[in-house]
Order: sequence, then structure tokens, then C-alpha cells
Amino acid sequence: MIHIAATLARGQPPLGASRLPDVEHRDLESAVQHARQHSLGDLPRRTARRSPDKLALVDGEVRFTFRELDEVVDRAAAALVAEGLGKGDRLALLSHNCWQFAVLNFAAARVGVVLVPVNFMLGGDEIAFILDHSGAAAFVVEAALVDTAEAALAAATSDGVRVRAAIGGEASGWPDAQAWFDHDATPPYVPMGDDDPVRMMFTSGTESRPKGALLTSRALMWQYVSCAIDGSMGADDVELHTLPLYHCAQLDCFLGVDVYLGATSILLPGPDPAAILRAIEEHRVTKFFAPPTVWIALLRAPGFDDADLSSLRKGYYGASPMPVAVLEEIQRRLPDVALWNFYGQTEMAPLATILGPEEQLTHPGSAGRAALNVETRIVDEDDRELPVGEVGEIVHRSPHATLGYFRDDEKTAEAFRGGWFHSGDLGYVDDGGRLYVVDRKKDMIKTGGENVASREVEEAIYTLDGVAEVAVFGISHPHWVEAVAAVVVAKPGAALTPDGVVAHARGVLAGYKAPKYVVLADSLPKNPSGKILKRELRDAHADLAQE
Repeated sequence: MIHIAATLARGQPPLGASRLPDVEHRDLESAVQHARQHSLGDLPRRTARRSPDKLALVDGEVRFTFRELDEVVDRAAAALVAEGLGKGDRLALLSHNCWQFAVLNFAAARVGVVLVPVNFMLGGDEIAFILDHSGAAAFVVEAALVDTAEAALAAATSDGVRVRAAIGGEASGWPDAQAWFDHDATPPYVPMGDDDPVRMMFTSGTESRPKGALLTSRALMWQYVSCAIDGSMGADDVELHTLPLYHCAQLDCFLGVDVYLGATSILLPGPDPAAILRAIEEHRVTKFFAPPTVWIALLRAPGFDDADLSSLRKGYYGASPMPVAVLEEIQRRLPDVALWNFYGQTEMAPLATILGPEEQLTHPGSAGRAALNVETRIVDEDDRELPVGEVGEIVHRSPHATLGYFRDDEKTAEAFRGGWFHSGDLGYVDDGGRLYVVDRKKDMIKTGGENVASREVEEAIYTLDGVAEVAVFGISHPHWVEAVAAVVVAKPGAALTPDGVVAHARGVLAGYKAPKYVVLADSLPKNPSGKILKRELRDAHADLAQE
């Protein structure tokens, strides 16, 4: 077991946290700001002062206490400054989950550098767009992804990247980032206001070009508080992180909160079901988050029934609604695990509403009520609030919300019209104030003059024995304008047929809602956060109505 520890010098702060640089304040205002500062970069130091020797982070054989985590964050922050990066510069980070990713998340914020996490599934042209649009000055890349990074730089229209580094070993033209984590220096104090950007999170782009949502310490801190209180999180949690840290759900609903509270985080490079089961056993994991697609894969894993999952007490899901049949199966096979549904979007940092354990079975399919620091309502096309039960757009007010989209005032104005953040999701609330997400606006299918919510059709198909996964979407049709189509993945050994799926849907839905086309497939395309990529399905099956 490798233990990362810095040399402890005399004069170290009392509990072993990093020493704040001495600062001479020019005026009273700056002195007060310094005393009141509470930014993302401050979290490791404050937790280290409370719990210096507690285990903070585990990545394979590498382990950090909170004291060691804060010290390596400090060294990396100083290294960024030594590289010429300063407040407001953007650092793009392309990597699978690793301890270096976690460290850079806090190190960049400590000196005001804006972190731009990049989806490692993207191709060179797509990453080039992010580099160009963000104006990245630095690009840090996992060594295994350097070829993709080189392709992105070659395709980029700007040459703003002036600092490069590779995680996991030196590559040609890419110095080893380990030098940053070994850098023997203290970073300068950089004043960080509540609304200074610390992160640029690009939306998943499942429908169109991604947008760069700017998040601040104010947004993240209030969101962490909402997650911790409404999600019953605490310092005694041992959490397994398997979804990509480039995505705000894993990074900010869970990892950031764990560091804030002083909980222990276990990192895996990805959500492999066998590796998840092993890690839960080995580390006595108490807390785990995954989208429904990963929970489904875990339930289907050959070793699930033989694994010792007795330590697991808290389960979370999000990214898409949990099929009711799967929810019931989780509760049956993991009866000691309390479940929470986290609903939100990147622009909300990302949490907006929560459905707690006590309502999972009494109100299955609900996204719950507005989180602690969020106000949510349903509005019509003219932004007038709708009554209970009526479907409209879901909008929010909250300090969680993004500052706006970088270099896109038009999209920002559209999203924040009327002083509310417009999510683009359709939903309604019941008489108990619980939110039900009906669909994305873009996923509503208009067939023969009628609106069909793809989610409703998916729920109906999930009740058919033998269905593992399903995605429903609209395709162009010469008569109906749009037609309902479904791609279905069968459970192993199940004998499904397209006609059988259609017949089942017609038995539980109005005829116009039943799919007119059903395709059986081995899998569904997903991004690394587990979201089904309906855009790819629409493109792949655009000609179904012509066949």
C-alpha cells in the first residue's frame, strides 16, 4: 500500500493542514473578504484541520489522509502558478477517475484557475470545440489519452493552450504532471469571491453542441449543503465513486460533499459491475451512486448474489428516472439500502430536487420535492405558473444555479427569462408538492396531432417480463409526421419479439402511444454518466418508417 505523505516541517500549522500564505491587506475591505472567504479551494484545508489523520481518498494502492490531501492540493496549486496560470485562466482536464483529477479540482480553485473537465469519450473534433470555446490555457491529459488530445489540438482553430502535462507518465511533448504534485512551494493567496467562476462544466450535448456552464463557489457550496442534508450524508460515510468525475453528479453531488464533510472516498476508473462488487466488499463501502443503467447492470452481474454487500446502507440514483420495476427489484434484493433519487442538471451544480427513502415505493417515478436551497415550479409557454397536475416546463430559483453559459449571452438570456432557470424538462407536481418529470422538451413525441411522453411508453414496456432496457424516441413519418419507436434490450435468455413488445404496450397504453416500430438490440448507446444517447438512436433508425 502506497501512502502519500509530505515531509512535515517545523512550524507546520497545529493540526497539520497547509499553511496559509502571509498576506498584507491593503484595506479593510480586502481583510474582511479574506476572513469571510469560503471557496472550493478552501475545503481540503478546513477538513484537514478538523480531521487531519482520517482517510480521505483511496485510488488503488494510493491513499491520502485529509492532511496529505490538503498538502498535495497546495503543491499542485503552487505548480499551476509557477506554470504561469492565474485567476480566470482555464485548465482543461481529460482523464478517467484518478486521485490526480480529485487533487486538480481543488488545486485549480485554490488559485482561481477555472477547471474544465472534458468527457473522455469524445473524439478529437469534439474536444477541439471545447478547447476553442473555453479558451483553455492549459491542457492536462491522462497519458493513455494523449493521442486523442493531440488530435484535438490539431483540429482546434485557436492556439491558446500554452501549458501541457500528462497524468500517469511522460509522453512525447507532454511533461509528467507528477512534478506538479511533488512541487515544493506554497501557492500565493488568491482572493476568491463567492461568484468568481471556479468551474466550466460542459453540458452533455446529447441533443446538440455542448454549452459551457460557469459554476462558482457560491453555487457549489450551497449545493453541497443541500446534498448533505437532504441526502443524509455524513463524515462516517465510505463512498465508492465509479461514474466519471468529469460529470458534475459524481464530482459535486458526491466527491465534493465527501471532502467537505470529511467522509472517505474510494475511486474506481469506471463502473465495471464486477469491480464495484469487489470494492464494496474490500472497503466496506456504505454509500454508492449510479444512474439506473448502472444499477441494472449491477443487478444482472453474475457475482451479485454471492457478494457481501452488508456494509452498503445508502444508494443514490439520477441522470434519468429509475424504472419502477427496477426500483422494486433493488428494494427486494438490497432491503437494507435506503434509496434517494437526485434530479437536476449541470446548470444547477447539479442538484434540484430529491425523493427520499420513505417515498420510493409510495411515489415511484417521482423526482421528489425541491432540495433545501432550491425553489421549483411548473410554468406554461408564457412562464405562468401552472396548477397541480398540469404538465409544463420545470424551472428553478436557487444559489445552486450557474452564472450562465460562457460566451453565449443569447442562450443564457433564454435559460434565465423571467428570473427563473428554465431546465428544458417537462413535468408536473402532485398535491403533495412532489415533482414528476414527464420528458425532455425535445423528447416529447408529436404523433398525429397528439403528444406522447417517451418516458411513459418506456415505463409501460419495462413492465414486460424479459425487458432489461428500453429507449423510446420519435422518428419522421410520412403520415403521422412523427412515429413512436422503441429500441429494446432483452434480459439474458428472454425470448422477446417486436410484435410481442407492441402488443404489450397496446395492452397498457392508448393505441396512439404504443410504438409503431420496435428494434431489438444488444445494448443502448450511453455517455459515461449513463445517459442514453437518444440522438444516436434517432440517427441510426431514422429510416425505419421508410423500410
